[in-house]
Amino acid sequence: MKDNPHSGHRERLRQRFAENGITERTPDHEILEFLLFYSIPRINTNDIAHRLIDRFGSLAGVFEASEAELLKVEGIGKNSAVLIKSMLPIMKKYMSSKNEKTKKFSNVEEVGDFLLMEYLGFTEEVFAITLMDGQGKFLGFKMLEHGDIGSVGVSTRKVIQAVLETNACCAVISHNHPGGIALPSAADLSITESVKTALDKISVRLLDHIIIADGDYVSMAQTPKYKILFGR
Repeated sequence: MKDNPHSGHRERLRQRFAENGITERTPDHEILEFLLFYSIPRINTNDIAHRLIDRFGSLAGVFEASEAELLKVEGIGKNSAVLIKSMLPIMKKYMSSKNEKTKKFSNVEEVGDFLLMEYLGFTEEVFAITLMDGQGKFLGFKMLEHGDIGSVGVSTRKVIQAVLETNACCAVISHNHPGGIALPSAADLSITESVKTALDKISVRLLDHIIIADGDYVSMAQTPKYKILFGR
């Protein structure tokens, strides 16, 4: 059996990654090429990596693509598609595990940055709640609703249940606008008022409603026309 003609290249790339790691300057296609070593053993993954970037535009676009879309790329089989789709959930789990015991929020920017990571890769609306104690210690992040939140609304029962499960006394609600802009709508205002009323009844403070879109977020509590909702 002939030796793999790409084995030397693979070893050189592995060595480079071992010595230098992945930095901001590492090309997207090289990261994908390296990743695909572990699902495609004997084929030149450089060409496949370039095809992925050409189709989806960036590393983020590849990781956020659906499995069905990934499988349309020449050279991507089921194992490779599953490996690629596992990247974002692993990153989220890592951040959640890292934050679980020690995370403490001191300002809205820290909450916003945390939520940007949690919402990575979602292509549908997701309504969630971030729970903390009176000193800002992180107690949990729970996704409560999926779909067209503005139309179907939010179950305040689920909100209350999440609070009681963690014994939280403060909360930040959040949702995303996939493909849109991070500006509050009339429906977002209605949801905020409904959740705040429910939390007031059990003496839990609603600190903010953060809306996420396209890698950015807006804090309703820091928006002048909505500050009064949060007692500011």
